[in-house]
Amino acid sequence: MNELLWAGMLLANFGAIILAYRLYGRLGLYIWIPIAVIVANIQVLKAVTLFGMDATLGNIVYASSFLVTDILAENYGHKEATRAVGIGFFALLVMTGLMNLALRFTPSDADFAQESLATIFGFMPRLAVASLTAYLVSQYHDIWAFLFWKRRKPGTRFLWLRNNASTMVSQLLDTAIFTTIAFAGVFEGKVFWQIFWSTYLLKWLVAALDTPFVYLANWMHRHGRIPGNV
Repeated sequence: MNELLWAGMLLANFGAIILAYRLYGRLGLYIWIPIAVIVANIQVLKAVTLFGMDATLGNIVYASSFLVTDILAENYGHKEATRAVGIGFFALLVMTGLMNLALRFTPSDADFAQESLATIFGFMPRLAVASLTAYLVSQYHDIWAFLFWKRRKPGTRFLWLRNNASTMVSQLLDTAIFTTIAFAGVFEGKVFWQIFWSTYLLKWLVAALDTPFVYLANWMHRHGRIPGNV
């Protein structure tokens, strides 16, 4: 069932992005970025088996942030795409600080959540360092690479090329940085490398499958189906 759930989660993420863009325009895309980085950093703590490989959750929702920055770069340019990256960085930083501050409160006798919260968010500082570092490097590379290919291969015809060429390399950078900082020494070598390659392969698959949604967002933008805001 994991593979069916994974496919369903993929469609749910992409569908939510397109719906947010259709309803709220650029604002909807900006809203999605903090959702993606926060949810991904919680889901990544859950290990699962997918397609016969050890993997962590969070790959889909995190990879969807690259879809958002590619839509912004394609339809609105460098400034708007980098603005979204800054929003995601700020959201993750604040969430990490607030949740770790919350853990320092002494729970009452009636509390039942402290242990569970500590399990999830007590590990968060290391994940946050890994995620923030990987996020900034990979996202800025993705925007740079997307616009690099757009200058050399302009037009809607080559949108698939700049979307995939930029995202797939950026995902490799992201995976290498994140897994090294977050999981080196946490898992034994064999499991670590399984997580590394499964994480990248799943992100690569998400990047390939998001191509129709990039085209859909571009079509909606060109045909005036997007509200004009921010």
